[in-house]
Amino acid sequence: MTEHPHESPTLDDLVTSDPEVLGGRRVFRGTRVPVEILFENLADGMSIDEILDQYESLDRDDVARVLELASATLAHPSAA
Repeated sequence: MTEHPHESPTLDDLVTSDPEVLGGRRVFRGTRVPVEILFENLADGMSIDEILDQYESLDRDDVARVLELASATLAHPSAA
């Protein structure tokens, strides 16, 4: 999928699932880091900086956008 320069990436741009990678768990595209790791670590009290330090393959902008999209989806579930 080609990203347009003035459009923000969607979850499909940022997250992928492949049966050959971690048994199909949803991971940040281009990494082997499952998306749930982000939420589990935040729930455990880690900061985004700490998570990025621990998972160096993650991109700060991608992490921020996934959080933004998750928040929007939860706040407006009918806007799917």
